[in-house]
Amino acid sequence: MELNDLIRIAGIGLVIGILHVFFEQTGKKDFSFFLFIFAYLYITIELLRFLKVFFVEISAFFEWLAMAL
Repeated sequence: MELNDLIRIAGIGLVIGILHVFFEQTGKKDFSFFLFIFAYLYITIELLRFLKVFFVEISAFFEWLAMAL
């Protein structure tokens, strides 16, 4: 699950990076700025999803640890 997520994020990052350079070279800095905002929001949402999975795993570990004692 995590490897597929990382590959998807890297692929989207590469596409956004290429589009950013393209828009900068063609002089459309406003499109480049909005693309940056979109990328920032996307990565923030993905990070929050990863943090949710992380905290679920941590809470499951502590539950297991409490049952072992």
